[in-house]
Amino acid sequence: MSTVTTDICIIGAGPVGLFAVFEAGLLKMKCHVVDALPQVGGQLSEIYPKKPIYDIPGFPSILAGDLIKNQMEQIAPFHPTFTLGERVEDLEKLEDGSFRLVTSEGTEILCKVVVIAGGLGSFEPRKPAIDNLANFEGGKGVNYMILDPEFYRDKRVVLAGGGDSALDWAIFLADVAKELTLVHRGTTFRGAPESAERVASLAEEGHMRLLLKSNVTEVHGNGKLDAVTLVPDGAEPYQIETDYFIPLFGLVPKLGPLENWGLELEKSAIVVNTVDYSTNIPGIYAIGDINTYPGKLKLILCGYHEAALMAQSAYSFIYPDKKFVLKYTTVNGVPTM
Repeated sequence: MSTVTTDICIIGAGPVGLFAVFEAGLLKMKCHVVDALPQVGGQLSEIYPKKPIYDIPGFPSILAGDLIKNQMEQIAPFHPTFTLGERVEDLEKLEDGSFRLVTSEGTEILCKVVVIAGGLGSFEPRKPAIDNLANFEGGKGVNYMILDPEFYRDKRVVLAGGGDSALDWAIFLADVAKELTLVHRGTTFRGAPESAERVASLAEEGHMRLLLKSNVTEVHGNGKLDAVTLVPDGAEPYQIETDYFIPLFGLVPKLGPLENWGLELEKSAIVVNTVDYSTNIPGIYAIGDINTYPGKLKLILCGYHEAALMAQSAYSFIYPDKKFVLKYTTVNGVPTM
């Protein structure tokens, strides 16, 4: 068993967890980051590394993967350490108020503060109830996420869903796929209105097919997907040929082991105090999509704000006798450790 000793253990290496490293580094606090995924970036790296993000201040548009690359460069002066591909299984508060964490591979982490930045926690795609769907998973035509849109260049693609992910990928793939169809069971979308308008325009211009009030009910093929059955509301079923079927119905969040750590939970999220995003256990904080509070917005930029306030509170928790003095990077630059 290897042992790591640090000031702060951050659970989750997504964009919010990485920014927490930066904010802690400004205050000369050492961080060790743990993530169950084999690489940093969280959902941005695992689910949509090539997807553009439009609401990061200062970047009219930035690919998710590039955002993570930039953040890794940003925290490099603070020399954080990482345990990747391991999940934190056990958390114990010691007599002196510090914490001991143990991962699925037996790595022991001793720290003074724990920051949970686990996004949605453990997650898996929400799958439609279609017989033999699993027969076409694993590279045979049914995917639940888009890692590289270029993979679908000049292919026939059927997307299904009515949220932001379905709309965003429909817009992006309209210029990539040979044939693109978006299927939605309703007549209105849950995603951003401007995205829905853009999809409608692309359909009117002939860049894609938009099938509303319809459902994909069957998948067909001999070892490889070649068609799906569509059932329009009030009409007869029919088949369309396709190379790939991608249902984008969101993710099913699972908190995993942290459900047993004594944290106050509400609807699979950790309840926090918005003064500093602390939990009901002193010394444990929760930032990003994993937490909940009145008015919560699940946006990366909101997680960045939470990380900044958390770091100031964590400094006071670790060094109760030291006076905190806010130093602006525009004046002092970025310190190194």
